[in-house]
Amino acid sequence: MSQKKKTPAKKKAKKPAKTSAKASAKTKEPIRFKRVMMWLSTLAVWGCVGLGFILAFYAYDLPDVDKATSVDRRPGLTLLSADGKVIATSGNLYGEAVQIHDLPDYLPQAVMATEDRRFYSHFGVDFIGLARAMVTNVMSGRVKQGGSTLTQQVAKNLFLSPERSIKRKVQELMLALWLEKKFTKDQIFTLYLNRVYFGAGTYGVEAAARKYFSKSARHLSLYESALIAGLLKAPSRYNPRANPKLAEERTAVVLMNMVNAGYLTKAQASQAKRHKNRVIKSAKPHKAGRYFADWIMEQVRDYVGPINQDMTVMTTLDMGLQQLAERKLRQILTKNGKKKQVEQAALVALAPDGAVRAMVGGRNYARSQFNRATQARRQPGSSFKPFVFLAGVERGLTAHSRMTDEPFAIGTWKPRNYSGKYLGEITLAQAMAESVNTISAKIVQKVGPRRAVETAHRLGITSDLKAHPSIALGSSEVNLLELTAAYGPFANGGFGVFPFGIETIKDLNGRVLYQRTGGGAGQIVAPKHVAEINKMMKQVMMTGTGQKANFNRSLGGKSGTSQAFRDAWFVGYSADLVLGVWMGNDNEKPMKKVTGAGLPAQLWGDVMKSAHHNLPPKPLPGDRAPKAVQEVQGFFEKLFGN
Repeated sequence: MSQKKKTPAKKKAKKPAKTSAKASAKTKEPIRFKRVMMWLSTLAVWGCVGLGFILAFYAYDLPDVDKATSVDRRPGLTLLSADGKVIATSGNLYGEAVQIHDLPDYLPQAVMATEDRRFYSHFGVDFIGLARAMVTNVMSGRVKQGGSTLTQQVAKNLFLSPERSIKRKVQELMLALWLEKKFTKDQIFTLYLNRVYFGAGTYGVEAAARKYFSKSARHLSLYESALIAGLLKAPSRYNPRANPKLAEERTAVVLMNMVNAGYLTKAQASQAKRHKNRVIKSAKPHKAGRYFADWIMEQVRDYVGPINQDMTVMTTLDMGLQQLAERKLRQILTKNGKKKQVEQAALVALAPDGAVRAMVGGRNYARSQFNRATQARRQPGSSFKPFVFLAGVERGLTAHSRMTDEPFAIGTWKPRNYSGKYLGEITLAQAMAESVNTISAKIVQKVGPRRAVETAHRLGITSDLKAHPSIALGSSEVNLLELTAAYGPFANGGFGVFPFGIETIKDLNGRVLYQRTGGGAGQIVAPKHVAEINKMMKQVMMTGTGQKANFNRSLGGKSGTSQAFRDAWFVGYSADLVLGVWMGNDNEKPMKKVTGAGLPAQLWGDVMKSAHHNLPPKPLPGDRAPKAVQEVQGFFEKLFGN
């Protein structure tokens, strides 16, 4: 019986234990849930804090969003020759800003159908578009579609660089959200259409429409609008001028996109293809005149101040003469360069008033943009002598004055003639024609080196010249442009010449920003002194070192050769044109006995003869008039007492 009593007692003791375990489990479950929720909440809070720090980090160096409507670009410059041909263009071309409501409906529709069909329904970021683009790209195995909205593209184009990075993408999203909050959809679309790049240096639909179709974007046809919209994917690839076939194919894709988006019917798309307007080919910049264009580009700011708008610059360049000069220069170097060991040449042609008509800064602009006509300084040799002789003429010498060509010295300096011979007593005209060094040195001895330097500076040499007796032989370095311009007073009767290349500068509306109204230094050489120099310079052409350059005109000129045949020059003029030629090597390596009287004189003559083909003959200042004319002039002088 005792065993029967113990058994129930054990069973009764177990029942309370089971009840207690169940109660304990039920108590722990809500505690565990609370702990999980507490940790999740903590993680969420710290996640938000971390996200905030990340956003703050990326937002720290965001650009100034208040400048959303400003344009940061290089203004476009268009250079025109004297006859209106395009020489070169520079900078980016923006059209005037156009409002979306001023455009034909199919232009923004073409853009939306191709770039962002849900533009008016998303908040700046289109997750549906992103998912669709991701699926398309995965299925095709390459990046075929982008997921960026127009708002994101505005953010990228206005504020950010094109780099591909997580930071740039996060900033793009942040700015897109800001734009959606700051502006209306139409304002964002207007910003996009006025800022996006459409190829060929154009930004905005207005500039693109005028570039490709010579009309305002307000007047584009359906097909033209689709072509413009098609450029957005790859402006250079689908440029209708460079790749018309690809542009046509891309336009067809855009039209089909418009059909799929519900903006057009298939019949309307087909009709647009049949009635497409042709792309108008605007004048392309000439390949000639590139050195001249660089020279002009550097000067525009000096005339109009900071360049903050598109401008057109009317220049002095004669495109026909420029092309002639470049062709003749290349021909003579191709024919003689190797055997004469001469690699480079430069040429400058000026009107007698200083207007630059042609400028060739080297043999090949594509290979070397260094302008040897304006940037290279080399010894002019005997082509400097006219300034020395002028200093002597202004002290009483004439073309018929006689001096003795003989060995002599100025201190320790002993000038020698190129021929090694001495001619004895000769006239200054003969000394100039034969380029006699001793006579030039004697003139410097007579007038003083400083006066020779001052005379050269007065006529337009701007380089620093050393007042040493050797200046008689052109020992100081000059550039071709200033040397050629300094011959101008001999061609125009003694008036100072400042070489210039700009006539007018206008903005896009035709408003004149700069107009050349004259210039020069006035009369700097007396007419009688010009006449004496011209007598000597004409003798150079007829019997001296300029014979290879001479043709049936009244011409003056002078050759020059520096020591060891490193530089060879010929500079001369008619009453219509002043032209200078230099030949040599960039490394100053000696040529194979090339003198100014050789290849430079030949090139000078070839260009000048062609340039004067249709011009009537004109006398140089100081030329004696025919006897009959002199008699008439004498009659009127007696009649009127003058």
